[in-house]
Amino acid sequence: MLKIARQPYYRWLQRPVTDAELEEAYRANALFDAHRDDPEFGYQFLVDEAREDGEPMAERTAWRICSDMGWWSAFGKPKRGKAKRPGPPVHDDLCATVDKHGVIRHEFNADGPNELWIGDITEHRTGEGKLYLCAFKDVYSNRIVGYSIDSRMKSRLAVAALNNAVARRGGVVGCIVHTDRGSQFRSRRFVRALNRHHMVGLNRPGESGELIRWKDHSHGTSLEVPDRAA
Repeated sequence: MLKIARQPYYRWLQRPVTDAELEEAYRANALFDAHRDDPEFGYQFLVDEAREDGEPMAERTAWRICSDMGWWSAFGKPKRGKAKRPGPPVHDDLCATVDKHGVIRHEFNADGPNELWIGDITEHRTGEGKLYLCAFKDVYSNRIVGYSIDSRMKSRLAVAALNNAVARRGGVVGCIVHTDRGSQFRSRRFVRALNRHHMVGLNRPGESGELIRWKDHSHGTSLEVPDRAA
């Protein structure tokens, strides 16, 4: 079935796996997990994620493994005729309505606290480089309920912001969390955090081009949550 001779196969079967091969496999698994969580990142960011997961390696090693496996940033130039179409929505969008013109718009309403949160990530330039802010707003109170700041826009940024909001508010079982379809909000880490807190993830590609603006007046922080065109 495999169309290979028995003798080479048995020689391969009897050859023990070397420590170097085993180490390479662990490194490749760590890089693959990071790439699956954050497909926008290149090998330089993936190697940081792998190191955090306990698989340290040189950037050159990470580049070689990613190159051999074809794990490139989603922002890289796609091959001609190979461009991917947007994927399907992760969840049905319970906040979406269709107006008389057939345009999908979002209505964010809540009858009490911790019923519906909106989350987004914004970039801020500083004298020492970029900082990324992830924040969640409670639609009912129109207040920021949790946030996180990091120098990297990774899935851990969104998870930290969500955990911060849950710790500050409590009583979040069944709360709907609406975000865009950024990789940070689609990552396994963020989905696990939602499940751990018994919250409902709610995100899908935007189709109206509508810009949802919200502001936390107590902190003077203005954030925007765009509905990205599919």
